[in-house]
Amino acid sequence: MEPISFRTPLALLLTSLSAIAAVWWWLATPITLVRAPIDPDAKLQCVSYAPFRGAQTPLQPTTHIGPEQIERDLVDLAKITDCVRTYSIENGLDQVPGLAAKVGLKVIQGIWLGSDRLKNLVQISIAVGLTKQYPQVITALVVGNEVLLRGEMTTADLAANIRSVKAQVTVPVTYADVWEFWLKNREIYDAVDFVTIHILPYWEDIPVKAKFAASHVDEIRKRMAVAFPGKEILIGETGWPSAGRMREGALPSRTNQARIVSDILDLAKREGFRVNLIEAYDQPWKRQLEGTVGGYWGLFDAAKRVVKYPPGQVISNYPLWKWQMGGGMALSVAVFLAAWLTLRRRPWTPRPTSWIAVGLWATTGGILFGIAADKMFYESYGVGGWLQWGALLAAAIASPLLCTHAAMSGRSLPTFLELLGPREFRGGSFPTALLAIALAVTTLIATETALGFTFDPRYRDFPFAALTMAVMPFAGLMLLNRPQAGVRPIAESSFAGLLVVTALYTGLNEGAANWQSMWTCAIYLLLALTLWRARVAQSPK
Repeated sequence: MEPISFRTPLALLLTSLSAIAAVWWWLATPITLVRAPIDPDAKLQCVSYAPFRGAQTPLQPTTHIGPEQIERDLVDLAKITDCVRTYSIENGLDQVPGLAAKVGLKVIQGIWLGSDRLKNLVQISIAVGLTKQYPQVITALVVGNEVLLRGEMTTADLAANIRSVKAQVTVPVTYADVWEFWLKNREIYDAVDFVTIHILPYWEDIPVKAKFAASHVDEIRKRMAVAFPGKEILIGETGWPSAGRMREGALPSRTNQARIVSDILDLAKREGFRVNLIEAYDQPWKRQLEGTVGGYWGLFDAAKRVVKYPPGQVISNYPLWKWQMGGGMALSVAVFLAAWLTLRRRPWTPRPTSWIAVGLWATTGGILFGIAADKMFYESYGVGGWLQWGALLAAAIASPLLCTHAAMSGRSLPTFLELLGPREFRGGSFPTALLAIALAVTTLIATETALGFTFDPRYRDFPFAALTMAVMPFAGLMLLNRPQAGVRPIAESSFAGLLVVTALYTGLNEGAANWQSMWTCAIYLLLALTLWRARVAQSPK
């Protein structure tokens, strides 16, 4: 046998490590803003505030937040803003005005209205009482928040509630809703003292790209000023999420959030209008309603309770990029080490295409590992979420290692029959069984997410990074060492057909501007092709 030459794999390893370093250096490039989102010399006008942390949620009626927790938040918020907006008096939020008075904050007090008339009366009664108790703190009352959008109250009932509250207080009274619903319900304009509109470029029916978000806010504000002359227009909610799925061309990210908040604040200063940012703290509980993106609108991190963008510090989408790059390099080295150890046990000279495939798998996995780990951290919610995305990431890490071992051993990609079929189909080695498990896990999660994007796509995340890490080695191994004879298995064919149909639908439904969707759909199709080309080499006797 000819001795194994290390020149080719060494050159490929160095190329792989260089590519990983270069891509991560590019991904971590910070942005420079004319105005910092949090300016120590210019406090924010107002921010939406909810006190819930960790597993705390207003969706549980018994949840009650203690005064100490709220006061700690308000002390920190008083350093960056002059005002907080609340939405309810439940779950301990009735304590906010009194605690805000201690730290010098003003409050735009919210009254949550819904379909329960008795509950509405209780909310109104308590909020009116707080307004009379803290006249120097509560600067306005918001009677209802998006209750027309939710369809829980008629326009006539809402107007009656607003007039009832106005008759009992001396502070200005308003209603808050998405800007389109003000145009659809103009009679509310006559009942309020000022108009409070929500402009959320990310959530528009036609999502707005980040670079156009601030100008979109300004355009809508001016349009509303023409539609409702004579009364002040407060932008009651605006902002951008720092994590979550794309909607057409609207991409949530740390840099986009910082840039958009900075641009809107600069615009408000130049144009002289009031704006309330949503929101003070990330709210994990919102992910139950809105997916990952719902939990990442805050200026403060939910767990650490610190400002995401401290003044004077660079803003990057990947602040831990050196660790992520290092992890990717370690995975690349491990893939080449797996090839070397395999060849030591079975000395032979593999084809050059095998080494090129190993280099490609190592580089792809090394680049995407940090992104996949980052997405797992932000997108996993609840035990089920952590199990699902943890399993996919585990399969993504195992795939290049196990496929490298198979490629250097001359083995083909196993079929599901070799893992779950009758005994006569089984009998492979332990690494082959592990590879079959990784393939099965990837296929099941890919199919589940693909069906989700078809039937319930609005709040689902695109698993493009981990899925690519896993699928590319499977596809490469199928091309390198595909069995030349055998029967096409039914299971693989069924999954392949399902993935093709759902990928085509998702691509059309999400639009070409959504690169996360297009990337994910391309991987679905690659996995479908890999499964379609599968062959059962052994037949039952």
